[in-house]
Amino acid sequence: MKNTKMNLPLVSAVALWSLTLPAQAKLSVVATTPDFAAVAKAIGGDQVEITSLAQPTEDPHFVDAKPSLILKLNRAQVLLEGGAELEQGWLPPLLQGARNPRLAIGAPGHIVCNQGVSMLEVPATLDRSEGDIHAAGNPHYMTDPANAQIVASHITEVFCQMDPESAMTYRANLRTFLDHLTAKMAEWQKLLAPFQGRHVVAYHNSWPYFARRFGLKIDMFLEPKPGLPPTPGHLAEVIARMKAEQVRVIFVEPYLNRRTAESVARSTGAKVIDVAYLPGGIKGTEADYLKLIDYLVTSLARALAETKN
Repeated sequence: MKNTKMNLPLVSAVALWSLTLPAQAKLSVVATTPDFAAVAKAIGGDQVEITSLAQPTEDPHFVDAKPSLILKLNRAQVLLEGGAELEQGWLPPLLQGARNPRLAIGAPGHIVCNQGVSMLEVPATLDRSEGDIHAAGNPHYMTDPANAQIVASHITEVFCQMDPESAMTYRANLRTFLDHLTAKMAEWQKLLAPFQGRHVVAYHNSWPYFARRFGLKIDMFLEPKPGLPPTPGHLAEVIARMKAEQVRVIFVEPYLNRRTAESVARSTGAKVIDVAYLPGGIKGTEADYLKLIDYLVTSLARALAETKN
């Protein structure tokens, strides 16, 4: 019998293996981006096996649809996606190649993470001349920790449905995550309270949820339109406005051109802050959503204090 199995084709062997998984096998979860993966890990703990398709330092709008990602999706029981078109350019072909009915749209294992989230910047009409805009609204909603609470609760309910034997563990982990997040939220609000209404320049329009949560104004961008590279004329306008309004902090993500931000900073006396909205995009925040937000808040508070007029 053992030799017969050894001679089976690879696909048949994998099928047999999957049918004989022990009852305590971990729930296999694939997240499109590391922020959802980090929250899912906080909820799932040792009961889940998490994979993120996008790397934390790459632009999640443009992920290379490699065959290895198809294999990960083929084997997964749960898929976490943003649900706001962030992955629309690369996720559909991966799912088509994976041919996994458990992850089909509407299937129990397909979690659309923005369910219940109040989306910002939903366009009245779609006009591609305005750059890379999304019909469902700005997709970077996880920069507001309050939205992470919504996402965590949603993930917990699906995990409990998919793996009822571990439901008590998932719910206990959710309570722990929410307790920690609530405590940190009070700290973060206190740190940024002295800077209510201050302006911050961003390279890309990734921060409206963060700005709303902490009472900041992040409405000036180095990109002339979302997804379009900076032009000399546009940067000259940004520099003039920064000088006039005494704006002296610039956000730049790891996959964007930091030298452009540094050039603007030299002309305005501003401070460039390396930021990321995905855990792991900044060293020391790997796989930990709370550490990422903590870094963002503390770094910004320090920079705003140092550049105070």
